[in-house]
Amino acid sequence: MPRPAVRALLAHETRALLSRAGRIQPFALTMPMVAAAAPNAQAWQAIDLHLSRGRSALRELAHEFLAWLESADGRTATAARAQARFTFLRLRFNAALSDLDIFADALSQRAEHGLGVRLAGLDALARDALDGLPGLTPPPLICYVDRGIGAAIRRARTRLPTGSKSPVAIIRVPRERMIGTGIGASLAHEVGHQAAALLGLVESLRPTLRAIALAAGSASRAWTLWERWSSEIIADLWAVSRLGIAAPLGLLAVIGLPRVFVFRLNVDDPHPMPWVRLHLACAFGNALHPDPQWGALSRLWAELYPPTALSQELEETLRLLERTLPAFVQVTLEHRAAALNGRTLGEVLRHPGLEPGVLRSRPHTLEVLETLRPCIALAHLGQARNDGALAAEDEATLLERLLTRWALTDAVRPRGAANVVELKAGAHARPRTQDLSQHSKEAAHG
Repeated sequence: MPRPAVRALLAHETRALLSRAGRIQPFALTMPMVAAAAPNAQAWQAIDLHLSRGRSALRELAHEFLAWLESADGRTATAARAQARFTFLRLRFNAALSDLDIFADALSQRAEHGLGVRLAGLDALARDALDGLPGLTPPPLICYVDRGIGAAIRRARTRLPTGSKSPVAIIRVPRERMIGTGIGASLAHEVGHQAAALLGLVESLRPTLRAIALAAGSASRAWTLWERWSSEIIADLWAVSRLGIAAPLGLLAVIGLPRVFVFRLNVDDPHPMPWVRLHLACAFGNALHPDPQWGALSRLWAELYPPTALSQELEETLRLLERTLPAFVQVTLEHRAAALNGRTLGEVLRHPGLEPGVLRSRPHTLEVLETLRPCIALAHLGQARNDGALAAEDEATLLERLLTRWALTDAVRPRGAANVVELKAGAHARPRTQDLSQHSKEAAHG
């Protein structure tokens, strides 16, 4: 049986854990930020409720352990057994702190001047990119920035260190993409992963692709790759369906790597080979909203990275992928997942407001963009940029104003209210909107 000294030691350590847990306060009491930088109420409440439940569960475990120490079973247990039970309790405590840190990392940046408001604007953009899921209520989303060139998502309802499920989706966006329309492409891609999980798109599409691969004969290798890459492809498709030409333009900035990486075929990587990935995004865009611009961007990509001096095996694989790409696009867009209620994926994703002609018909002025949904506004900026009608400096200025507007709108009125909040120009210069069509193609796509 454990000596009194052992029980005293473990009881002291347990009460110390309780003391530290009691000093963990709700984020609403600890996070300094202006109101416009705060996450929306749904996300804030979901996080604090999740952490509150975690603290309650931890306190309950600690009190159960203290009671066990003084019980007949605890008094007759060996010191090693008592220590093992305490070790489990401490691991749970550390896991609870890991849960806390995951959310704290995402929220603490909201106190950074300027950045916090932009992040709240990105929250609004992410919610809009996830809006319209057939028959489903989207989870709360929050964004934060980190180093690196790629974005990532910790999806809602996936496991946290404690084993509980995350109440919100946490999207990490690359700091180097702040601030330009490319940030929208990264964000919409990650939102696409969340949408695909909620709708079961990848799980329902993969059996179809496997069946095609089995019957494809000499092209089976290509269809096997399409199936293997399907999770990332669906996310890219979601971005194109939300942002139009802005999505592949943003993707180009991410995968515009040294040539050796652009043509690297790694069958264990869920991401398509970068060279194929851009062509595929353009093919999806043209299938959703036909326009010569998609083929022009695809040809430009091939000029930047000509498929020459490759191994014979890689050349053969690329030919197979190019040959099967149109059929793969058709199969994907005609797929009818159970969650789509009888509609095809293409029907669900095709948005009339993203037709290039519609986007070109409106001026890309701040006054016009402010009246549009965030994704449509960003699609306008991407369209103007692709058409050579928007300078990079103006693109950044317009987007910064829009992010501020979306953040402030969230802060001062409930989501969905009809009235529009006016923002004063303040110190921000109004972007130029003159025609820049004489810029070179390189500038338009840079």
